[in-house]
Amino acid sequence: MERQTYTTKLFSCKECDKECDTSFSDMHNLKAHMRIHTGEKPFSCEKCDTSFRRLSHLKAHMRTHTGEKPFLCKECDKSFGQVFGLRRHMRTHTGEKPFSCKVCDIGFSDLYNLKAHMRTHTGEKPYSCEECDTSFSRLFHLKTHMRTHTGDKPFSCKECDKSYYVKSHLKRHIRTHTGEKVFSCKECDRGFSQMSSLKRHMKAHTADVPFSCQKI
Repeated sequence: MERQTYTTKLFSCKECDKECDTSFSDMHNLKAHMRIHTGEKPFSCEKCDTSFRRLSHLKAHMRTHTGEKPFLCKECDKSFGQVFGLRRHMRTHTGEKPFSCKVCDIGFSDLYNLKAHMRTHTGEKPYSCEECDTSFSRLFHLKTHMRTHTGDKPFSCKECDKSYYVKSHLKRHIRTHTGEKVFSCKECDRGFSQMSSLKRHMKAHTADVPFSCQKI
């Protein structure tokens, strides 16, 4: 005799039954699903005004307030407050890039970066500064730009009293203390701590001398 397998889904959504035939094995999941249609969000955060359809979503959100990061990476020492954050991070180890741009051949490890990349094709800049008329394709770039208005310099040097708007500027400054030379000349063996110094040096090889003396 052939063994038959049955999947019992007794509770169906009447709102989207005709579109996606969504059904559930228990009433709890059906009720949670129905809130998509009703817009009901009965689980509210006591710390802020955010509310959620599911209790599990509220619990996950609360970690943004408590700082709890229970999801640990086995490859390195990083931890995350959300499981999707860990999954996204793991792709940095595996090299997996499941999200591809349809316009060009570039792949991305997460959907957020793909969407941000697509704006390089569309020219869309949805994040605008309220202080001036500058707009940006990424929220991160807007937040960085806002520091030019607020004067906030969160990246401080531990060796001296200098601080910077952008982390990359701090890293560049740190090399003045460490003497690290990360930019190398391909024509000779010289190394430089700043890209600007390398470019200036390269003119000696290309004979690109913009200012020359002309006898009158």
